[in-house]
Amino acid sequence: MLNELMRREPIFHRREFGITRRDFENMTDSNFWEVGASGCRYSREYILDTLEKRYENPTEEIWETKDFPCLEIAPENYLLTYTLIQGERMTRRSTIWRRSELSWKIVYHQGTVV
Repeated sequence: MLNELMRREPIFHRREFGITRRDFENMTDSNFWEVGASGCRYSREYILDTLEKRYENPTEEIWETKDFPCLEIAPENYLLTYTLIQGERMTRRSTIWRRSELSWKIVYHQGTVV
């Protein structure tokens, strides 16, 4: 379980899981929302719009992820946390994943600057 979810983080930055709006729609729960490292709340539609624009002109980013505890918080719902290092910026990330019949769905995501 842990290794399977670790491969999907950071969310929306793993090209093997998709780069189109349809891909991102399929990987997010219909009630998905996010709190960014800025502290702002973002809706699913806002995130999908942003990702669609980002992948029109993708850039290669080298990020490091580490420290991955995973906790089942309800049947088939998992809280995965980790540290993300983006150059000089370090954040703690939390993602709630739900196992669906066909794949994994992201329910919630949060980033907090350390």
